[in-house]
Amino acid sequence: MADEATFSGYPIDPSNGFCHKTKIFHSLRPRIPLPPPSQPLSIAQFCFSLLQSSPSAIGSTTILIDSSTGRRLSLSEFLDQIHSLAVALRTSTSLSKGHVAFILAPSSLQVPVLYFALLTLGVTISPANPLSSDSEIAHQVRLCKPVIAFAASSTSDKLPALPLGTIFIDSPKFLSMISGSRTDTDKLELVQVSQSDSAVILYSSGTTGRVKGVMLTHGNLIAGFCHLQRESDQNQNQPQPQPVSMITLPLFHMFGFFMLVRAVTMAETLVLMGRFDFESMLRAVEKYRVTYMPVSPLLVVALAKSDFVNEYDLSSLQALGCGGAPLGKEVTEQFAAKFPNVAITQGYGLTENAGGVARMMLEESQQHEHGSVGRLAENMEAKIVDPVTGEALPPGQKGELWLRGPTVMKGYVGDDNATAETLDSEGWLKTGDLCYFDSDGFLYIVDRLKELIKYKGYQVPPAELEHLLLSHPEIVDAAVIPYPDEEAGQIPMACVVRKPGSNIGEAQVIGFIAKQVAPYMKIRRVSFINSIPKSPAGKILRRELVTHALSLGSSRL
Repeated sequence: MADEATFSGYPIDPSNGFCHKTKIFHSLRPRIPLPPPSQPLSIAQFCFSLLQSSPSAIGSTTILIDSSTGRRLSLSEFLDQIHSLAVALRTSTSLSKGHVAFILAPSSLQVPVLYFALLTLGVTISPANPLSSDSEIAHQVRLCKPVIAFAASSTSDKLPALPLGTIFIDSPKFLSMISGSRTDTDKLELVQVSQSDSAVILYSSGTTGRVKGVMLTHGNLIAGFCHLQRESDQNQNQPQPQPVSMITLPLFHMFGFFMLVRAVTMAETLVLMGRFDFESMLRAVEKYRVTYMPVSPLLVVALAKSDFVNEYDLSSLQALGCGGAPLGKEVTEQFAAKFPNVAITQGYGLTENAGGVARMMLEESQQHEHGSVGRLAENMEAKIVDPVTGEALPPGQKGELWLRGPTVMKGYVGDDNATAETLDSEGWLKTGDLCYFDSDGFLYIVDRLKELIKYKGYQVPPAELEHLLLSHPEIVDAAVIPYPDEEAGQIPMACVVRKPGSNIGEAQVIGFIAKQVAPYMKIRRVSFINSIPKSPAGKILRRELVTHALSLGSSRL
């Protein structure tokens, strides 16, 4: 950034992007022009327009590989299937622009086709975790109000009756809908989609409380992927071998969705995993010559410590992108010793912001001190706000990270109160994370102001588990806290006050919760105590419980 850079006439520090007058941090990355907000444009049209700018990519390029079956889909086949399915849905159902489609299926080659076909029709997609419990899915359906569902036959029994029913994506009917050939009679009338229209509803626990539906617009997504246009232009000038990425995260997750859209936009090969298994992942890296993987710290630990990696040829790997939780310096060093030719770059994002908030470029990671998640993404603004006084703070001081930019969500669907608590009147998104920027504009995530537990990159809301615990007749009071775990990052730990005379044990508490929640939400550790410490206002003092648990070390409580 040039020395004379200004914001509203006020100077911006070129070393860190901070404006001392407004107390706002600005991105140091070159600003990327966005389509005019009034221009009708869907995220699907945006992706396809970039593909058309490099027609050589369309043809025999493999776009998707299902690692569990070995099946492949070329880019031309993928585009034909999207067209075929969109035509079939338009003619055989009354689906139309503005409708919401609920999707409950594990990752497969059909899911990306379904996503893009629905987005092409102007339908809002709302994918959810197929491992979620019946009550969790019922809550999500109440939030997003879908008219139709798409599910695997193994997950359909969790869904309520919907106006347009449920279509099984592994049924002969659906497979015939995507396999029709494109003909002149199969004209698909272009649906005019505004950038302000909702495109996707993804599920997140937000900054507090129960799971929420994050509504992202087509404009949000386009802004989040606009930097790919610059990458695409650079790649055309400097041809590279075909990149092969693999996602171990499911496609209903924001990062999985992000990687899918990136692969389609850039005509890159994407390897999908159905159910994660460490050895299957290693086998797929070797078989498909994977060059890049987004990973959690858990996977970095496993790669650094496991002897299984020695049995596979992982020489194709060039880089890992790490996010979801902090990555320790010791683990990074162990990984580097074992894989000296594989770079690790850290980044930071959240479902409420379409695309990354900050990322560390490869050349920056080699020059900057470990621990940062990088600099602000293009077109983003940030503030570090004192959570007590509300004052915006300069570089080097810790506070809550607030974000503003074209990628910030429209709001939480069906929850105006949560939206008002998270988004202020000036468009600032309150992340709930304790952070600071250094003098060079690099962002550091220090701690979470929010009480969510991060288990293997998933967000686990304690309040939801506490509500379930208190429904047990032998539990008088309960609190759920994060307990540190080397592999998972954090595990949910229950602090339980038994009913007088009760002998309920740890296994019973764990089993009681396990029957009602998705696997990542399970209680993994239990402490039986005399009382739950609370403030005068009745707020659980979780830090006291965490301190007590940690003081007992690794012994069982």
